[in-house]
Amino acid sequence: MTGTAPAPFTADDYRARMTRAAGEAAEAGLAGLLVAPGPDLVWLTGYAPTAVTERLTLLVLAAGRDPVLVVPALEAPDAAKAAGAPALTLRDWTDGKDPYAVAAGLLDADGRFGISDNAWAMHLLGMQKALPAASYASLTQALPMLRAVKDAAELELMAAAGAAADRAFEEIRRLPFAGRRETEVGADLADLLRRFGHSQVDFTIVASGPNGANPHHEVGDRVIEHGDMVVLDFGGLKDGYGSDTSRTVHVGEPTEEERRVHDLVREAQEAGFRAVRPGVACQEIDRAARAVIADAGHGPHFIHRTGHGIGVTTHEPPYMIEGEEQPLVPGMCFSVEPGVYLPGRFGVRIEDIVTVTADGGRRLNDTTRELVIVD
Repeated sequence: MTGTAPAPFTADDYRARMTRAAGEAAEAGLAGLLVAPGPDLVWLTGYAPTAVTERLTLLVLAAGRDPVLVVPALEAPDAAKAAGAPALTLRDWTDGKDPYAVAAGLLDADGRFGISDNAWAMHLLGMQKALPAASYASLTQALPMLRAVKDAAELELMAAAGAAADRAFEEIRRLPFAGRRETEVGADLADLLRRFGHSQVDFTIVASGPNGANPHHEVGDRVIEHGDMVVLDFGGLKDGYGSDTSRTVHVGEPTEEERRVHDLVREAQEAGFRAVRPGVACQEIDRAARAVIADAGHGPHFIHRTGHGIGVTTHEPPYMIEGEEQPLVPGMCFSVEPGVYLPGRFGVRIEDIVTVTADGGRRLNDTTRELVIVD
């Protein structure tokens, strides 16, 4: 039930991404970028090594120079098959040779370089030894918006991932909750995400009753009871792009207080969404949602940021949090997910992925935000 496969990204797509990344690095005062295996390398080249080992793999990007992928010789055949390989030069090295000397020969000896956050410490230390006059900056800090703005093809993939997560929710709400362990419902959610096209399930939070007061509870052995509020938060990757949605359901009829808290969070989520428009600082989304909850007296019970970016990973910049002054740009995708957490009692969270449009925002999740009653 995965539908028609999307058109794959081409070498020209990856060439454009590498060119843009090198240009943005230069604008940020960097001599280039060093990209180790991980989400950045996949996004820039389409290459994901089957196993990440101690052998150095490193993409070297610099404005005005052809991109080069330094790769172990025994992995070069696989790297050459990557969709973005025609847009770069492969420079392989064999065991017994110094891979850092190979990479260093492509770099300015005294330059400052952005390096991907998931580069191994041994590789960064190896580069520092090879180029003692060079310096390095975290790629997330130096170019936090590198992957944040999605193009039209990426937005289609994001929307498809959101729709798949919505289908999973529509199915899970029809299954029994009472008398089953959180782990069982979580397994059902994971199965549903895969059924609707996810190749990777990153998390399935099922937080019932008092467990709902812990935003990152995930799943446990607690048996869900009649009268429980249950926070569901789940997502992963479909065709390489992320989903992440939260809905809070109730087993049987809720109390008046439970309805009131749920309505409050729904109002806060709506306020956060309505604040989305180009040019607005990320922190304004947090402020809009948080003000609704604080005005109702539950400010101390909203204990996390309002949102996070999403793309080829399920958590990435930008972040909807106080102090983040990065302005919103059309094509950005992020969560809007306020919550209220009452220790020892229950929690409520409602989350949609939102993309910035030319004049506002568009939700990529469309399931009801009303309190859903389950059995």
